[in-house]
Amino acid sequence: MPVFFILYFLCPNRKVKNTWLLLASLVFYAWGEPVYILLMLVSIVTNWILGIAVGRAAGDSPEGSGVGAPHNGREKLLLLVACVFNILVIGFFKYEGFVAENINLLVGMPLVPDLELPLPIGISFYTLQALSYVIDVYRREVEPQRNVLFLGMYIACFPQLIAGPIVRYQTIQEQVLGRQETLSDFASGLRLFIVGLSKKVLLANTCAILADSMLSQGGATIGAVGAWGGLIAYTFQIFFDFSGYSDMAIGLGRMMGFKYLRNFNYPYISKSISEFWRRWHISLSTFFRDYIFIPLGGSRVSTARNIFNISVVWATTGLWHGAAWNYIGWGVYYGALLIAEKYLWGDALKRLPVVVQHIYCIAIFVFGWSFFWITDPSQLIPYWQAMIGQFGATGTSTFWELGVWEFWPVFVVCIIASVPVCPYLKFRFLAWVEGREPGDFKKESIVNPKHHASGELCAFEAEPETPQKARALVVASVAWDICLLVLLFASAASVVSGSFNPFIYFQF
Repeated sequence: MPVFFILYFLCPNRKVKNTWLLLASLVFYAWGEPVYILLMLVSIVTNWILGIAVGRAAGDSPEGSGVGAPHNGREKLLLLVACVFNILVIGFFKYEGFVAENINLLVGMPLVPDLELPLPIGISFYTLQALSYVIDVYRREVEPQRNVLFLGMYIACFPQLIAGPIVRYQTIQEQVLGRQETLSDFASGLRLFIVGLSKKVLLANTCAILADSMLSQGGATIGAVGAWGGLIAYTFQIFFDFSGYSDMAIGLGRMMGFKYLRNFNYPYISKSISEFWRRWHISLSTFFRDYIFIPLGGSRVSTARNIFNISVVWATTGLWHGAAWNYIGWGVYYGALLIAEKYLWGDALKRLPVVVQHIYCIAIFVFGWSFFWITDPSQLIPYWQAMIGQFGATGTSTFWELGVWEFWPVFVVCIIASVPVCPYLKFRFLAWVEGREPGDFKKESIVNPKHHASGELCAFEAEPETPQKARALVVASVAWDICLLVLLFASAASVVSGSFNPFIYFQF
């Protein structure tokens, strides 16, 4: 990382910087996936050719190539080719074994060979990015990128290559050649990178110890205390693991001048499942909304059709997460809940006290993570039985043997980090520094689900009302940076002293 940035800022112009970023990203990917680098290069070149071809076909249309103009037959054919190519790539490498296993199980004989292909790292993310680029060219929302190196830089960009966020080309189209690196952006990005690193190695990895310990023992052994303790630990683990990665990716991009959108927006404070999915993995939710749900007709259709559309989106979302029945079950679970919220109890839910709404939402997403935590479907029922106390409070273990009680300080820290305490304090402090009324935190702050920008996450920027308040702003900024340095050293020490612990979303 230091070598990359030194050479990046020594590059004399934007084109050289982009080329260096592409080469470094390919080396980064090949370091962990030497064979499948060829697959990525094929994906880049193929989607580049298809994007240019779609753009030329639109230009040849006698009815014009503007947004809203009818598409001709050649455009539609090329779009179909792009969809088939990208879906076949991800389908073959990610789902061949799953399909073969289930067909063979159904017919009772080894009819389809299981090739046992290793899953290419990041294929679920970079394939969706490439496909969204071609679709946006088809929709005439972006111009086709003529330089294959620049398109390759967008698809293979190492900060978000492995586990997102899914960056739409239209988000960074102007930034490919027009971005400007500044010291302020570099510092802001570095701060966010440290926050993400701390989430991963100090919180997620610590919670993983308890989650893995409880999962390995089985429901009958750990009882209700162990089952709930392990699942709560996993609930925090997956959030801080994945949001930590996203923060690191967004921060690295910021250091290079890219302004990626936020991928997580305090999802655990949600009051409904609909709100939860506006806050969790925002880039994936918006991708499926814009490229599957809306093309199917969205919500401006009949009730029966809307239920069908939601079901398709969530079956696809579950399958996207992994080639296993537990992920499909997870997608069906959330699809059914979203349909029920929309047509059955959503209006009644809004009339309940806010605390009750929060408890409702927390219970649903904590239980939902059991589909991810327990990857063996045959073990789901025993764990659910343990959760409702069928094996007693502690199963065949004693309360002290389980060790759940040791993690309560970690849970307290995780709860505080899961709610917008820091943004709220910063919001009030900056209002005081500027001598103004703070306003409505929910409407103006970054925790508003409509606010996806990441520029102000880790910076104290204000126009002080008085010299005394200017000094207070400096003190607060310095204190914050000292805290971040402490977190950085603690995170580095944890990485050096600990065992290898990859990000959870690598497996998806």
